[in-house]
Amino acid sequence: MPSLPSIRPRGARMKLTGRSNGVVQPRIPIPLSAYVVDCAVYVDGRRLPGRWSHERAVREVRGRDDAFVWIGLHEPDDEQINGIAEAFGLHELAVEDAVHAHNRPKLDRYDDMLFAVLKTVCYVGHAEPTTAAELVETGEVMAFVGRDFVVTVRHGNHSGLHDVRLRLEADPEQLALGPAAVLHALADHVVDSYLEVTDAIEADIDTMESEVFAPRSVVGAEQIYVMKREVLELRRAVMPLGQPLRRLAEGYSSLIPHEVRSYFRDVDDHLSSVAERVTGFDELLTTLVDAVLAKITLQQNNDMRKITAYAAIISVPTMIAGIYGMNFDYMPETKWEYGYPAVVLLIVVLCGLLYRTFRRNKWL
Repeated sequence: MPSLPSIRPRGARMKLTGRSNGVVQPRIPIPLSAYVVDCAVYVDGRRLPGRWSHERAVREVRGRDDAFVWIGLHEPDDEQINGIAEAFGLHELAVEDAVHAHNRPKLDRYDDMLFAVLKTVCYVGHAEPTTAAELVETGEVMAFVGRDFVVTVRHGNHSGLHDVRLRLEADPEQLALGPAAVLHALADHVVDSYLEVTDAIEADIDTMESEVFAPRSVVGAEQIYVMKREVLELRRAVMPLGQPLRRLAEGYSSLIPHEVRSYFRDVDDHLSSVAERVTGFDELLTTLVDAVLAKITLQQNNDMRKITAYAAIISVPTMIAGIYGMNFDYMPETKWEYGYPAVVLLIVVLCGLLYRTFRRNKWL
């Protein structure tokens, strides 16, 4: 008797099929509701009560002029997003990007729809920046924006949009501007997170800088390279977003009304501030690496001078002992009663003179 397929908990993904005693096990479909974080219909800036499926929501907004639907998804796969893509007419290339993620920030226009990709960042807490292996965690938020809909797709566990939705719902006048207001709120939320992460990294870099120039520093170049790599991760999220924001502020699409464009200009100004700081971080970390390497080189030079000084001091008794260690019958002072103490005294005097000279020249 073939074994029954195992049932996975709701929300878990089953992408592989298997065989049991020669019988192909059916693939258990995962309902779309497992990936829908929220689905709401807004009329004149106010949320309609009740629970909505995407089919009901589409029928509701298509019969109104002042309504739109906002659906939030979290890491859906191809099957789960296909129904929504068909209902809203999402472009297949944008849908593919939204499912597989790992995109750079961008803004694409498909007929009467915009597709925006935003990189989210999160600061990873740690006890000491010089020992942390990771400082920045990244994710993605994609937004499909149409005349009467917004579909957001989120990848990563740190970039929840629940607070963004609540803030917009608390401001019906702003939400009444339509899907463009939601896109602005998303961009503003992401850029605000850049500012928070930038402040945290700046504090870490200040701590690392003070430790690098401490008298007995234990910070190595490897630790600074870890910090530099995390700053590069932040840079990849921040820098490419400038052009999409400027295009939205300049009227790239009729989906962005004039009232909303000024808000995007404000977000772009904040992003420019973050970009300048991130560039400064990269330059400062490069300087710190050079400083650490210079300190290592200086320490090596000091060590070599000490080794050379002590080798010169040791060479005096070695040379004298080597001469008097030769087996010749007619060595000077070998029969003299005070020959041994005289040689020892000579060794001490010469070594003392050398030591004093090296100390004066700061070699020891």
